[in-house]
Amino acid sequence: MLYNDYMQQVCNILCKQCTVCMGFGCIGEMPGMGGVNNNENFQLNCKAWKEIRSQINENEISKDKIKEIKIDKKNVYIAPVTGAEQNIGYKNEEDFYEPYVTSASKAGIGISLGDGYPDEKLQFGINAVKNLQKTKSDAKVAVFLKPYPNNVLFERIKYCEDVAEIIGNDIDAYNIATMRNVAHLEKKTAASIAELRKRIRVPYALKGVFTQEDIELVKETLPDIVVISNHGGRIETEKGSTANFLKQHGKMLKNYCNQIWVDGGIRSREDIQTAFFLGADKVM
Repeated sequence: MLYNDYMQQVCNILCKQCTVCMGFGCIGEMPGMGGVNNNENFQLNCKAWKEIRSQINENEISKDKIKEIKIDKKNVYIAPVTGAEQNIGYKNEEDFYEPYVTSASKAGIGISLGDGYPDEKLQFGINAVKNLQKTKSDAKVAVFLKPYPNNVLFERIKYCEDVAEIIGNDIDAYNIATMRNVAHLEKKTAASIAELRKRIRVPYALKGVFTQEDIELVKETLPDIVVISNHGGRIETEKGSTANFLKQHGKMLKNYCNQIWVDGGIRSREDIQTAFFLGADKVM
């Protein structure tokens, strides 16, 4: 499918700009900010943090511990968002990235970027960071690349390595329905990841860890960073929330990596504190 034809199909399916993003205003909309299965995992992600907190709060000692957790802003990141035209409603993709990056920097939180189709999405994000470096020379970014074949990723690694503090693979992105007809993505193996890591000079992250199969890949590859994620609840994967996955598997996963990151449904200071209480090192 040609990209222009693809855009014509999706131009009317965009973010509804709800006051609080909880997965109810965009049910089933992909593209758009919605997800598969009537946004089931999207909604589970959002409510699970509060549910877990309620369970923990039955123990007053634990309740106090959560409230006392201090949030260091360097451990909070914006998520790697692309597809501003298709999903959010921007007239021009490029217009999204500089405000997104600079606002995060002004707030004192970390920056994440992703790639997509066409290639210019990654270029727009990297260029925004390079522009930021003109006034903030130490600005760096966590880059999450979709699971393209390695020959494509080698070029993307080279393009972003000057501004990257970490480089990772968004391993579950091959399940994104809207990418299937416009890009060739693949399921990453331990062997292909090992080949990639030889080209990466910064810490390596596996993003999209959400199934038992993903856990086995973590054990095989021993990434520097594991990012527990179900792509915002927007893709085809197992039913559940990232909060519960962190609660169930976070301690074990820490044996096979240096840091645990988590995203999905984090909407408040208390959600961030709950993620840290459950063992996350950073949140997006």
